[in-house]
Amino acid sequence: MELAPVGRAWPHHMEFQENIPLSALTTFKIGGPARYFIRAVTAEDVIDASAFAKEKGVPFFAVGAGSNLLASDNGFAGLIIKIEIPGVSFEERATEVLITAGAGERWDAFVDATVKRGLYGLENLSGIPGSVGGAPVQNIGAYGAEAKDTIVSVDTIDSETGAPRRFSNAECRFGYRDSFFKTADGKRYIITAVTFALKKNGKLNLEYRDLKNYFARSGAAKATLANVREAVLEIRRGKFPDLAIYGTAGSFFKNPIITKKQFDELKKRFPDMPGFPAVADSRISDVGRRGQQEEAVKIPLAWILDNILHYKGVAAGEVGSFKAQPLVLVSRGEGRAADVRRFADDLAAKVLKATGIAIEREVECF
Repeated sequence: MELAPVGRAWPHHMEFQENIPLSALTTFKIGGPARYFIRAVTAEDVIDASAFAKEKGVPFFAVGAGSNLLASDNGFAGLIIKIEIPGVSFEERATEVLITAGAGERWDAFVDATVKRGLYGLENLSGIPGSVGGAPVQNIGAYGAEAKDTIVSVDTIDSETGAPRRFSNAECRFGYRDSFFKTADGKRYIITAVTFALKKNGKLNLEYRDLKNYFARSGAAKATLANVREAVLEIRRGKFPDLAIYGTAGSFFKNPIITKKQFDELKKRFPDMPGFPAVADSRISDVGRRGQQEEAVKIPLAWILDNILHYKGVAAGEVGSFKAQPLVLVSRGEGRAADVRRFADDLAAKVLKATGIAIEREVECF
């Protein structure tokens, strides 16, 4: 239902609705009702929506495709702003193309368009569900690439003032599956568009093990933009659930980053455990007498879940880990957010007990 204006005349096309189920707005297909709901198709809509939340005295939460969210069974007692801002523009430069995409553009369709245009930089991020606006928030990454590698700037609306603000790549403070927009201060900014710089004649990134194995098996004479995208899509199809069958938000936890010392100790107990050099996380890094940061190692959490805890396909009622990828938690139809949280907490406790590693959620729960 459309709400009667309160205190001001809202644009005619903006239909503020009530009690919209969050289960219909997230790929987990879980969640109670949102008190208020609005679709924003322009930056001006975002300004009006944040003003509406202020006028009603309620919090707001901006969502795109809802692919990295677990919504509460109790719903959300504020305004859900669904970002559906469309549009893609290209700016030609000598060796690269600047592409600005509306935050509501579907991520994989956007990646497909860049690959078909012969532009390098996003092909390894093919197949990731979600919208363009979610890419910088999560600093999405896969198969050796991250969104931060190509993002030039992020356009936002300051929900406090209604003013636009553009963030440079450095101002986004990107980290592993992290950014400024996930902080308490950053959440006041609602993303409306993202600008990327893609190479006209780039270099393909085939260092990730799954991609190496794929091209070794396929016998392809030469990797191209198109077949790297197809390789990524095929690999993902083998690892991730069909959203038509399962509710899921993909990988529920981040791969942990630990000190080299911790890794060496774990290797004594688990000699086959893989690890890869990583940028040290300030929360786990030690600073030596000479001011040198201790080396850090990223551990594939899926390896721990599969080889130490044997967690592939483990279920607890209607929720569990996916049969092909234990890092992915799924709901089998009647699962509730409380069930998913309980399963995730139990899984995290088992990892801590087995390895001493405290894992961190990648999915945002609200």
